[in-house]
Amino acid sequence: MSKGIILLAAGGTGGHVFPAEALAHKLKERGYSVHLVTDSRAERYAGKFPADEIHVVPSATIGSKNPIKVAKSLWTLWTGMRAARKLIRNIRPLCVVGFGGYPTIPPLLAATRMGVPAMIHEQNAVMGRANKALAARVQAIAGGFLPEKGGAFPEKTVTTGNPVRPAVIEAAKQPYVPSGPDDPFNLVVFGGSQGAQYFSKAMPTAISLLEEPLRKRLRITQQVRPEDMETVNSCTRRLEMGAEVAPFFTDMAERIGAAHLVICRSGASTVSELAVIGRPAILVPYPYALDHDQAANAAALAATGGVKVIAQAELTPEKLSTILRGAMTMPEKLAKMAAAAKQAGKPDAASLLADMVEAIAAKRSIQEFKGAGV
Repeated sequence: MSKGIILLAAGGTGGHVFPAEALAHKLKERGYSVHLVTDSRAERYAGKFPADEIHVVPSATIGSKNPIKVAKSLWTLWTGMRAARKLIRNIRPLCVVGFGGYPTIPPLLAATRMGVPAMIHEQNAVMGRANKALAARVQAIAGGFLPEKGGAFPEKTVTTGNPVRPAVIEAAKQPYVPSGPDDPFNLVVFGGSQGAQYFSKAMPTAISLLEEPLRKRLRITQQVRPEDMETVNSCTRRLEMGAEVAPFFTDMAERIGAAHLVICRSGASTVSELAVIGRPAILVPYPYALDHDQAANAAALAATGGVKVIAQAELTPEKLSTILRGAMTMPEKLAKMAAAAKQAGKPDAASLLADMVEAIAAKRSIQEFKGAGV
């Protein structure tokens, strides 16, 4: 018999959905029923999300200065609030947990106004705008990188780390094995929904500058936008390389686990998964992020020596080619980076966050919870 319902709210991108998914698995193990409220973008992840039910509630951003668009957004948010209140009345959750993104605002606002215990989890080193709007209203704030001291609400902030999915925990069991001078070299490249275009242009040129023996060793997994598929595929065919190219990989954790080097953006989930699995990486923060959160995330892991951070403006195809050449010819350096990354990982983050959710659901003081050693 279920202990009760926990309602998770997450925006429809992997950065928000993946940590919610990791928590959902842990809560299910502990006997809770889990419902997810999100937007239509999350459909690609829904097949693996262990929710008993998935709900879609209207939401909108208020980023425009156009008064007509602002009015439409406010109306959508109001509609979403009414839908969220009805949902909460119907399912009576013990707690509502938000993971960021504007689709979390209606259910979290509804919960706090209805007296339902609520908390948020912030994945990034810089708090996102939706979570900023909710932070003063919720009982507790969990953070992937947020400092417990010095933040806006230190009295109710706990740094749990970012929960990672079971697939990541499984991939972490695979030890890092350096690639020998004549062995295949597994390279994984991905950029997220907003950042893959740069890699689609830079990687083929960088690889073409490598000496043929090095090119022959490369085994590439690259995430690209659908509109870039043909261009990237034609380049890999022309260079006679082993490559798998797709807009989305459902087994990315496994592919990272098999990688000798990862080149990617530095979203919070990405940085956390790299650390838990323990793989060396070149992080290229997305330069157009509104709050520069990716640069802050990257800096947190770079401080451990597990990754190198290079600004996109400085990473020419020529420099990228030089980096690849060095990585493929100095396996011992990559092995040290892998070990440093893994030491920084927090594989128990999902358990810590589940402990915190249970405490808030039971209406225990966050001070008592923090004092318990989490």
